Amino acid sequence: MARLELGVAAIKGAKAHMPQAPARTVPVPIPLGDADKHFTVVNGLKLVGKHRIMDFVDCAGVLDDPELMETEMRTAAEAAGATLLFIHLHKFGDGGGVTGVAILAESHISVHTWPEIGFAAFDAFMCGQTEPKKAQHVLEKAFRPSNIIVGELIRGPL
Repeated sequence: MARLELGVAAIKGAKAHMPQAPARTVPVPIPLGDADKHFTVVNGLKLVGKHRIMDFVDCAGVLDDPELMETEMRTAAEAAGATLLFIHLHKFGDGGGVTGVAILAESHISVHTWPEIGFAAFDAFMCGQTEPKKAQHVLEKAFRPSNIIVGELIRGPL
C-alpha cells in the first residue's frame, strides 16, 4: 500500500522531482454582512458549491497543446464568473496529453487529456455565484467533443 510522507510518495523508493516547498496559508478577508455570497443556492438549498464532472469523448480539437489549454481554461473561468488565481499545466512529451489545474478563488477547474484517443476529462468545482456550466460551454466549443458525459454534484449542503 502506498504511504505519503511529507508530500513524497514512498513507493518502491520513489523520490520527489523537486524539493518540497513549505505550505502557507493566504487569508482572504470576507466583508462583514457579505458572507452568504460565498455559498450557492440550488432549489432553495444552501450549498458550499457545485462540482461539474465532464468527460469529452472523440474530441476534434487539439488536446496536446498546453498554451491552448491555458487560454481555454482562462476563458472558461471568466465565462463562469470565477476569479482566476493561477494555472499550472504539464505536457507529457511528444504526442502525450496535458494535465493541470486552474486555481480559482472559488475553487478549481482541472483537466487531463488523452489525445491518442481523443478524450479529455474536465471538472469544475465552484462556489458562490459562479456558473460551472458556462465553463463547460467554453471548453465544448474549444475541444469539440462528439459526445459529452456530464455529472454534477452538490457539495457541502448547509
